[in-house]
Amino acid sequence: MAPLRGAKRRKRHPEKALPAGVTAPMPPPDAADWWDSFSRRLAAGHYSKESQNFESVFRMSRKTFDYICALISGDFSRKTQGFRNFRFGDKMILGLEDQVAVALLRLTTGESLLSIGNRFGMNHSAISNITWKFIESLEDRAISHLKWPDPEEMATIKAKFEKLQGLPNCCGAIDTTHILMCSSAQPNSNVWLDGENRNSMVLQAIVDPDMRFRDIVSGWPGSLDDSCILHTSGFYKVCEKGARLEGQMELPGDGEGAGPVVREYIIGDTSYPLLPWLMTPYQGHDLSPAKAEFNRRHTAARMVVHGAMARLKERWQVLKGELWRPDKHRLPRIIYACCLLTNIMIDREDSERNRTSAGHNHDDGYMQQFSDVADEGAVAQRDMICQHVSRLGSKLPE
Repeated sequence: MAPLRGAKRRKRHPEKALPAGVTAPMPPPDAADWWDSFSRRLAAGHYSKESQNFESVFRMSRKTFDYICALISGDFSRKTQGFRNFRFGDKMILGLEDQVAVALLRLTTGESLLSIGNRFGMNHSAISNITWKFIESLEDRAISHLKWPDPEEMATIKAKFEKLQGLPNCCGAIDTTHILMCSSAQPNSNVWLDGENRNSMVLQAIVDPDMRFRDIVSGWPGSLDDSCILHTSGFYKVCEKGARLEGQMELPGDGEGAGPVVREYIIGDTSYPLLPWLMTPYQGHDLSPAKAEFNRRHTAARMVVHGAMARLKERWQVLKGELWRPDKHRLPRIIYACCLLTNIMIDREDSERNRTSAGHNHDDGYMQQFSDVADEGAVAQRDMICQHVSRLGSKLPE
């Protein structure tokens, strides 16, 4: 995955022993006692059955939550001089689970720092510090959950795409979505105004058939179109150099010699250029039956990226509201953290991830973009794939 544009990180300072007379932070209570105590604090003042159910609050299983805690525990329990204890309003120290829960609550609900702070009798700045500490730790510890597939994984991905929609050698689906932001009076803030006159930041993502994020780019303003963002991405550069999506596959022949060869590719909609490694649908009216069939399968296969974007926004409400001022440094890191957490839930086979009731419309109110750029070699490859899928028949899998 290419680095996030504008991302800034705090430097880690060398660890120092605690001064004499300073005690180490209290160890966390056992899991049962921790949730019992935390849920009572959460429900204080506005009790509900949902606040007593872990899965209803965090929309993830305890198994996944425990995995996340174990993954980042080293960053939350360092016995160093810089270690900081956070306390609830009753002066009790937040343990590892408490801090992870507070950060997840911020990302899951999208509630303001002030609102969450009031729930626990804490200052909003403490909630902010805990959340950013959690995000920084995820960036370091969970990076293996968002990466380009290795050859073995890629073979599985290609087999799934072909089984689902008959597209041979397909390695992923690409799309963009807008993360809305509030208006700003800052200089040059108009650059964030998109085509619908909204302040937004664009997220470009490539996903696999399981809706797992495989490559993301964020940080660019909503005023840029999809094609422009693609061309600025690290993914575009490595593909153009031939360092990615270079594998080839021979298609079945017509019985008279070897069949045609197609290279690996991803699929995208009409907002993208047609490239040897990026297949887009046919444009225009009165398409031949074969081209119409290709477009139907192409559209159906792209539903995985539409669904992934919609679930991302629905699952992590912090991305759904206009909570952010135009900021190229912090918001991309929030987006990245939410993508990491989504992938962790997929990798851990968390059943709660399927309870997110989101459709496929992740960019409501935005007009479809169009690109007329078409590489000659890509035109020939798309025609070969079109001929191949036309032989499969017109019935799509149910």
